Amino acid sequence: MYVAVKGGEKAIDEAHAWLAHERRGDPATPVLDTAQIREQLTLSCYRVMAEGSLYDLDLAALAIKQARGDLIEAIFLIRAYRTTLPRFGVSAPIDTSAMLCLRRISATFKDAPGGQLLGPTFDYTHRLLDFTLLANGEAPLKRDERDSLAKGMASQSAEPLARVSDILGNDALLQAEPTGDEAPGDLTREPLEFPADRALRLQSLSRADEGFALSLAYSTQRGYGRNHPFIGELRVGVVEVSMEIPELGFSVVIGEMTVTECETVNQFVGSRKQPAQFTRGYGLTFGHTERKAIAMALLDRALRWEELGEDNVGAPAQDAEFVLSHADNIQATGFLEHIKLPHYVDFQSELELVRRLRAEAGQ
Repeated sequence: MYVAVKGGEKAIDEAHAWLAHERRGDPATPVLDTAQIREQLTLSCYRVMAEGSLYDLDLAALAIKQARGDLIEAIFLIRAYRTTLPRFGVSAPIDTSAMLCLRRISATFKDAPGGQLLGPTFDYTHRLLDFTLLANGEAPLKRDERDSLAKGMASQSAEPLARVSDILGNDALLQAEPTGDEAPGDLTREPLEFPADRALRLQSLSRADEGFALSLAYSTQRGYGRNHPFIGELRVGVVEVSMEIPELGFSVVIGEMTVTECETVNQFVGSRKQPAQFTRGYGLTFGHTERKAIAMALLDRALRWEELGEDNVGAPAQDAEFVLSHADNIQATGFLEHIKLPHYVDFQSELELVRRLRAEAGQ
């Protein structure tokens, strides 16, 4: 049980004041504004939006500033704010096939339709510290480099690209995704229950802690789940968000957002009645969050073992209750950090029991 802490309000107020002082840092250093965070720490903002289930770069930047850069605390702030927002309606499913790609690669076909679009990526950097940034400097782009970059950005966003998965799908070499008219459950309104269908699993994985998802996905590649896929397609780009307006009788575009989508091509299945074909895993996240989308796709595939008639080898990533019950960093943080709260009565009872046992043993 918990006991109320009395007489500690002044101490708590002082702790909050100290926190604000630490967040500001040295007054001689210029204040970091939210526009700088939004524009220069964009990947952090994307992670906060993805795991906070709220697409708003400005609010994500504010949360990061308020949390002193602690992304899980920032995600907590965004989740808490999200619960205060009214829900006016439900948007139509986004069409990722119509995505205007900033980046699109495939590890399965060299000559994918539309080509390989490297886009902005760390993949080919040397991971060497750039000390010009430490000196608060930026190497200016030469004019021809600026022109080339602008031309490349324009061409990469000109028109939607055909899906790589359609190449295999047209020949029935890749398992088709099941379709249905039934509306999926909403994890933000109803608590997760087991067994959870794939739609709910994907919702949970989309806002799962990136580190946890990454570790479990890595475990499947190392043999704990026999899941070592090919990246059929990884795409990052802008999609339109539309909403059906009952008064108008048709849908209208209400905005755009950046998303990352990953489709993996996994080991094949088959039977006497059905020819062998590849299976797939799927990941979709807010923003430019490649690691998360790939990890999500691997976990999605690992959790489909029963649906695909495979054996459960006892891998952690195959246990839906284990994965989904521990993937949410806000739930995990709350339960872990609650042990900092007063537990005086609990501990005193345990202490008294140990003393009594020791006394009895001494007799």
